[in-house]
Amino acid sequence: MKKNITIIGSGFSALAASCYLAKLGHEVTIYEKNTTIGGRARQLKKEGFTFDIGPTWYWMPDVFERFFDDFNKKPSDYYELIKLSPAYQVYFGVNEFVTISDNLPEIIATFEEIEKGSGEKLANFMATAQSNYDIAIKDLVYRPGESPLELITLQTTLKVGQFFSNISRDIRKRFKNKKLIQILEFPVLFLGAKPSDTPSFYSFMNFADFGLGTWHPKNGMYSVILAMEALAKELGVTIHTNSNVEKINVLHGKAIGITVNGTKVNADVVLSGADYHHTETLLDDYYRMYSDKYWNSRVFAPSSLLFYVGFDKKIENVAHHSLFFDVDFDVHAQDIYDNPKWPENPLFYASFPSITDENSAPKGKEAAIFLIPLAPALEDTEELRALYFEKIMTRLEKLTQQNLKNHVTFKESFCVNDFIKDYNSYKGNAYGMANTLLQTAFLRPKLKSKKVKDLYFTGQLTVPGPGVPPALISGKLVADLIQKYS
Repeated sequence: MKKNITIIGSGFSALAASCYLAKLGHEVTIYEKNTTIGGRARQLKKEGFTFDIGPTWYWMPDVFERFFDDFNKKPSDYYELIKLSPAYQVYFGVNEFVTISDNLPEIIATFEEIEKGSGEKLANFMATAQSNYDIAIKDLVYRPGESPLELITLQTTLKVGQFFSNISRDIRKRFKNKKLIQILEFPVLFLGAKPSDTPSFYSFMNFADFGLGTWHPKNGMYSVILAMEALAKELGVTIHTNSNVEKINVLHGKAIGITVNGTKVNADVVLSGADYHHTETLLDDYYRMYSDKYWNSRVFAPSSLLFYVGFDKKIENVAHHSLFFDVDFDVHAQDIYDNPKWPENPLFYASFPSITDENSAPKGKEAAIFLIPLAPALEDTEELRALYFEKIMTRLEKLTQQNLKNHVTFKESFCVNDFIKDYNSYKGNAYGMANTLLQTAFLRPKLKSKKVKDLYFTGQLTVPGPGVPPALISGKLVADLIQKYS
């Protein structure tokens, strides 16, 4: 039966859900509070430079292919994909870096060169990682998190200990070289937790990295948002921007619509792709499933301090994706998870999209995005932002052996306060809730409200978890639940 479905937010998960629901024949309308769509994946254009404000890594291309295939489309119908070669570089000191190739045999050779015997160990580790990836994509991430049986039946297909050991332990059993350990632990940071708190099963992220490669959509990740918008509109979805949802209206325990910009809008079903915690504040207390105490007890993925910088020259000795691990990872991790504070010497990540994509910057210039992972809910001031920009620029100059500070034409920043203001993000987190053992599958906040009929949720705080590919999957899962229960 055709339903009138209202969706709050226009990020990856909300757009994905809108497409699936429209395909099922429902009347779907999206309400986005910001001036442009995309949620955390918006775009910044300035002085001829173009930046992705949010995600910059395109991993797990098969998930994107599967999404578009569900509508008899292909990603190439909407955007051009470029496989990055090298995938990325990791810097450990001056003229001391490891280049990660775009194929596994070369990566294995790189490992063997750094630590004798590690090539074969990596090949064996990746065989398990690929098996876990196949199981994850087939069995786990496309399950809606409704029942503990989802995990119990999954465990029967896994090698012993894949949920009860952790990534850090597994890697350190095999590899002794600190650089190789850090490179292998890096991908799980996308899951939002320390490697020592991430179940071994999530080594499938290592296969996503070394096995499937790192890609760049021409014109940036926002190309994917525009592709999904185009698909949604082809399917009949209506999208409103500058539309702040102030209330989810409930009558006799059933969602009946929303109040947006002071006006009541009726709906048969309400789906929120906005921050889960914020969404529940749009309800009367009685209808909320999760208390503030619950949210405060969760392990959240980090927030971030981001800089979007235009340089008036090309930058040398860097790759499109560059990781700067020249400081102690464990100390920085403690400053995020154990004793939250601003790190004295932060690791940081840099993206230079104009190395690959000529449309990212004017000719002869460089676009750069810098990211420092931070604990959520930290004090966020302009003075702190300026201090940390100086810190990372000083290190970048030293590590890459060039003068850069005098070539900055402009910079803009984005941090905890902006995540709260623009996305209503809980404590200003950037990636959602971490995928720890106790926050996996059915142990995550539910896609379907247990207290309000016809109210649903999607996105990084619910199933299956943080990241862009999981967001696409989350949209599919919630659409299936709406079709099943509403």
